[in-house]
Amino acid sequence: MLITRTHLQIKTILIFLMIVILGPVSRAQYNLSLNSDAGHEWRVKREAETGSDIMKVQQDAQQQQGWVKAKVPGTVYAAYVEQGLEKDPNFGDNIWNADRAKFDQRFWYITSFRVPSSFSREKTWLIFNGVNRNAEVYLNGRKLGEVNNFMHKQKFDVSALITKNGENQLAVLIDIPKKPMANYASPTYVSSAGWDWMPYIPGLNSGITDKVFLTNTGDLTIEDPWIQTKLPTNARADLEVSFDVRNATGNQQQAIVKGLINPGNITFSQKVTVEPDIVTSVKLDKEQIAALAIHNPKLWWPNGYGNPNLYTCKLSLQTDAGVADETTVTFGIKRYSYDTRDSVLHIYINDKPLFIKGGNWGMSEYMLRCQGKEYDTKVRLHKEMNFNMIRNWIGSTTDEEFYEACDRYGIMVWDDFWLNSNPNLPRDASEFNSAVIEKIKRLRNHPSVAVWCGDNEGWPEAPLNNWIRENIRVYDGDARYYQANSHADNLSGSGPWANKDPKYYFTKYPTGLGGNDGWGFRTELGTAVFTNVESFKKFIPKEHWWPRNSMWDKHYFGPWAFNADADFYVKTIETKYGKPHSIEEFCRKAQLVNIETNKAMYEGWQDHIWDDASGIMTWMSNASLPSLIWQTYDYYYDLTGAFWGIKKACEPLHIQWNPVTNEIRGINTTGRDADDLTAEAEVYNLNGVKVGKYSLSGRGDIPSNSAATFFRLPFRQENLDLARGKDVYSSSSSHGQPRLVADGKADTRWASEPSDNQWIYVDLEKQETIRGVKLNWEQAYARTFKVQVSDNAKDWTDVTKALAGKPGEQDVMFSDEQKARYVRIACLTRATSWGFSLWSMEVLGGNVTDKELTAVHFLKLKLKDQKGNLISDNFYWRASSGNDFTALNSLPKVNLKVSQTEKRSDNRCYLRATISNPSSSPAIAFAVRVQAVKAGTGEQILPAIVSDGYFSLLKGESKDITVEFDAALLGNDRPLLKVEPFNNTK
Repeated sequence: MLITRTHLQIKTILIFLMIVILGPVSRAQYNLSLNSDAGHEWRVKREAETGSDIMKVQQDAQQQQGWVKAKVPGTVYAAYVEQGLEKDPNFGDNIWNADRAKFDQRFWYITSFRVPSSFSREKTWLIFNGVNRNAEVYLNGRKLGEVNNFMHKQKFDVSALITKNGENQLAVLIDIPKKPMANYASPTYVSSAGWDWMPYIPGLNSGITDKVFLTNTGDLTIEDPWIQTKLPTNARADLEVSFDVRNATGNQQQAIVKGLINPGNITFSQKVTVEPDIVTSVKLDKEQIAALAIHNPKLWWPNGYGNPNLYTCKLSLQTDAGVADETTVTFGIKRYSYDTRDSVLHIYINDKPLFIKGGNWGMSEYMLRCQGKEYDTKVRLHKEMNFNMIRNWIGSTTDEEFYEACDRYGIMVWDDFWLNSNPNLPRDASEFNSAVIEKIKRLRNHPSVAVWCGDNEGWPEAPLNNWIRENIRVYDGDARYYQANSHADNLSGSGPWANKDPKYYFTKYPTGLGGNDGWGFRTELGTAVFTNVESFKKFIPKEHWWPRNSMWDKHYFGPWAFNADADFYVKTIETKYGKPHSIEEFCRKAQLVNIETNKAMYEGWQDHIWDDASGIMTWMSNASLPSLIWQTYDYYYDLTGAFWGIKKACEPLHIQWNPVTNEIRGINTTGRDADDLTAEAEVYNLNGVKVGKYSLSGRGDIPSNSAATFFRLPFRQENLDLARGKDVYSSSSSHGQPRLVADGKADTRWASEPSDNQWIYVDLEKQETIRGVKLNWEQAYARTFKVQVSDNAKDWTDVTKALAGKPGEQDVMFSDEQKARYVRIACLTRATSWGFSLWSMEVLGGNVTDKELTAVHFLKLKLKDQKGNLISDNFYWRASSGNDFTALNSLPKVNLKVSQTEKRSDNRCYLRATISNPSSSPAIAFAVRVQAVKAGTGEQILPAIVSDGYFSLLKGESKDITVEFDAALLGNDRPLLKVEPFNNTK
């Protein structure tokens, strides 16, 4: 026994030395992709239309007539669409008229393959990474087993079944998710049955929705590799490398684990013993291998806080027969931490606090047609918007490439499981739980995953909530936070999902459904976002372009997406910018609404950064389908006004204007303090002439993760008290007369009878412009109250939601100016056993205008460093009275100068241009849109990464622009920049 063991050790060492000398074996020679992009042809057909002997069908080409070419990964319905057998679902109302019954049934997938001659190891495995929703798998006429859902990674040992020197026939019978869907069918793509942003997908996105491949290994295989990173300090990382080794033989096996970590060229090896027919867990740390303590590691940071540095760990398993298996894990060295101080979730990384700026993905693409490199484009556009997080809503994006792109670009992932607020369990709770475990194992190495979330706007039903929590503890080492409900428990709710006046987002507090009051951490906040006209015409039939009609609703601009409030969106365009008379004019003016609303959403939250506000994610940032709502870039990658408003607002170092207080503030969402900065503000009239008295500047510091006020602009320096001396009426009085609240004295008060639901209102004698109220409550204050307005003292309109009162002075500024004669405080619930009592009630407003300002004027902000270098600039348009911006329509045309150069490198085309508005120009160049187009046809070049858009240029001002895109998009044409200011689009 001693001689045998020594002989084995020597042999093992020799093999190890050979591998070290000769280098690792190429993993590619032991893998065969069976996906369509690797050249494998798949076909699909309804089970009801095929013969009973599927093997016979596969062996007889004649019987395969009528089978439809399919893509894997992909879905059945998408295959029929791509082959032209179904009308384009993107266009018009085609998908609404599709025959659901035709696809809501079982389908066969078939293909054939040859085993590569390089497959020389003992074991060959057929692996499915997942299907939707269930599959029976047959190889060469023999049933191998089943794949149960899109998270079920099934590994079949086909070593004894494959034909090594001929064709192998693979057949997969796919079954659709069973209705009802949420949450019974989970895990699945829940929204496939239709949502307020997505139509019903025929077949419910059933198909082979993830990768299929063959792999060749020895008798030992590596499973579930996991690299845990622990940071005692940011100057040292302790790694723990763990994985399972499966022994497919009946004998004890010995092997050497060899690892290589880069950057750093860190090598390690360890001998392991694996018992027969079981899975052995291997854990290696710095106590066993000193090299796993890495000094001065390159940390992974989210976008805006540092570089998203990545490491790789190559693992190989070597026996005396050679290399049995190998794998490479990509990981990032980081440490997440969290707190819920003041009932607000805060996220930290590497001990740095983070302000979360992000967006929700409903799906990557509504028919699962987003694949491979396209994820790079989608995620990069989020980086370009200065986002640092994407919420994977209800876990609807399942592709590995999504997470890989997020790792590369420093975009954290708020990752949901597959539950939506319904008080029911999945049909098979154990299967669901297994999918949760598989998801955690599959994704835990990705540094981008920051939060696991159990349920969308609800709590997982028992026992799932505790199961999920325990799964995270065991299989993720509690390395990420578990948030059970997406809009409660230390969050500030979700919504609203309709556009609001910009002042709304700065006014205490923007309403949320569920959760706590305040800005806090908001996982969903959105607005309808209409496309640019070029995209609109791609999916709406010409006869339905104008005026608005029911076809728009089929793309969710109407009752189907009631939360987006399309009617109010249209009203906003018409009242602010004037009623459009064509679809072209409507789309142009819509972009102005998109810019100001979406910019204000983020700036409103940033105005309260880390003082209540800790994060905001828009609903939605990705366009899953051709839609007229809830997007930043659209389905065709055209960049809307929302994209540009958000990109500006989310700059890491940013200057902004609070339209309620008129404060100019600097925002720092980086990991470093910014010291000795200068803020500048200038105001220009409609003719482009500067109004000198509004030219202000200030100096100061902006600490990391904070907002700093530089100065306040003197717009409307005071709000008049319109209530002083006016008649006041109340529902009851137990102390003092109602008029005492408006007598201007600090020692007189009114109090109601001691019961809830009392009121007090003031008659302003005529309709006035009202911006808010200033209340001074006695100790008997209102626990909750509303502010209401009326023109007849009978029909009252709520200006605010129910607000929480407090003893002493309380300012309530409206999100939008109101015009009314009567202002009422509706006292809902008491804080004491006494009645409601007020010392004073001021109504703030009046038409305070400045004759030096035109009806519409412009605010230009700049933030500069110590050397005078521009760090951030910002541009707003403002009205002297309310929100009437119609004077913008009278801006004269301007003749912009554009100089352009072109460069090509690595199959990419780069355009660089300087766009100038001459000093002699008759006006400011307002909302300049920049597009890359083909010079010969005028067709847009999409997708493209553009450095700036919908910007404005003062007289004599220039801006440098870069545009980047795949050179293949040009074909034989050449690129041209199309530069178009709002002035010139009449």
